[in-house]
Amino acid sequence: MSTKRRSGILLHPTSLPSAYGIGDLGSSSYAFIDFLKESGQSIWQMLPLGPTGYSNSPYQALSAFAGNPALISPELLIEDRLLDTTETYIATDDLSIVDFDRVIPCKLELLQKAYESFKLQPHHHLREEFHTFCSKESYWLDDFALFLALKSYYENTLWTEWPADIRSRQPKALEEYREKLDDRIESYCFIQFLFFHQYDKLHLYAQKQGIELIGDIPIFVAQDSSDVWSHPEWFLLDKDGNPTVVAGVPPDYFSQTGQRWGNPIYDWKQLKKEGYSFWIDRFRHTFAMFDCVRIDHFRGFVDYWEIPASQETAIDGEWRRGPGLDLFKTIMHEFGGLIPVIAEDLGIITDDVIELRDMLDFPGMAVLQFGFESMQSSDPSSFLPHNLKVNQVVYTGTHDNNTTIGWWSEQPEEVDDFLRCYLNTDAKLINMDMIRAALRTTCHMAIFPMQDLLGLGSDSKMNMPGTTYGNWQWRMLPDAINSSIEKNLLRMTKLYGR
Repeated sequence: MSTKRRSGILLHPTSLPSAYGIGDLGSSSYAFIDFLKESGQSIWQMLPLGPTGYSNSPYQALSAFAGNPALISPELLIEDRLLDTTETYIATDDLSIVDFDRVIPCKLELLQKAYESFKLQPHHHLREEFHTFCSKESYWLDDFALFLALKSYYENTLWTEWPADIRSRQPKALEEYREKLDDRIESYCFIQFLFFHQYDKLHLYAQKQGIELIGDIPIFVAQDSSDVWSHPEWFLLDKDGNPTVVAGVPPDYFSQTGQRWGNPIYDWKQLKKEGYSFWIDRFRHTFAMFDCVRIDHFRGFVDYWEIPASQETAIDGEWRRGPGLDLFKTIMHEFGGLIPVIAEDLGIITDDVIELRDMLDFPGMAVLQFGFESMQSSDPSSFLPHNLKVNQVVYTGTHDNNTTIGWWSEQPEEVDDFLRCYLNTDAKLINMDMIRAALRTTCHMAIFPMQDLLGLGSDSKMNMPGTTYGNWQWRMLPDAINSSIEKNLLRMTKLYGR
């Protein structure tokens, strides 16, 4: 990974303004790339882009490979002669949040109209490209499209509640359902084609503007996903497909009872027998989409917290050994050497996690909020700016933290006094103080959430770990960015050589 000094912004595309109730891959994404370039930034970091399921979390996707249909731009569908302008507007009451319950059904209805329009145009200019996409991506697309068709047919129930023959993927049942649901299956393939058609164009535009896109791979996949249904042998499940153990983290900074994520645990022995093909495919697919990728919960490859599925909290779990170096040696061999990865190494980190991270030469993460909370720690791993290293990515905060303004309002007097003294500031613009502190570190990469640049409070945070409702909804208002913000950010970025 390049050690050139760079900086950028963490912003999930759903948080962009648009006329359709949710940010998408259309004009607002292109405008954001233009803003990044004009303000001296070279990085746009996103959260996972998969199709969301339970609680609308990007970290609980219906597939490790598919794209989120909600991100498809209706205005670009109009340009491609798949929609009419009179049928695309999605009215929402509050421009500052995504109303998922309203937006998702409306967006899916528009996408179905686009598919019906496509069927009526046998010589549509995208037809050959669509067939090429279906052939190239069949290794995941065929199962995913059938999975969604079945979920639709069985009224969105969990796949473990389907009839036994299709739940267990009996060949005869698979054949019968593929024939019965043929049109639905093709519609889901077409929707995936639209996502990647639009995304690839956006990625190309970003490259031309000198903007690097950073993606995010969650270490675990959702139980109710095409990945688990299509390959139950890769996971620790009972005979009915239910997990016997689930993933999470023990009690920590965020929660006294830990976090019970509920994702199934991999059968690492089986994955190794198959040459880690799932992970090789996953990385190949992700590297085609992004210039660099953050691996969420990197420590889980060394040790992961295994919780009996019968337990309601994460308290009664235990640490289990992960695949460690063996997995990454296999992946690196496949890709011919070092891979562009950021290791999310926050939380309880042991020496063997640090050893693996450094052996692989992956930069870790540092969060300034945590550094100032630890205050005058002599621990060299502390996240205070003077302890940070070149091969780290420094953040003011992440999607799991409060905004800087919200965080600052909650700090005790000793943190307040220490930070003012350390940064030599009156803290009246604490969000910009923290951004400036990140930019001037020795870290080769500095990233800050868009909420911090805009100086927004706690009501604009993206996620509250350990909770399942009210998250992932924040949206940037249409007039949030102005020339003053752009010029000020450009000035600071140049000042610190990024």
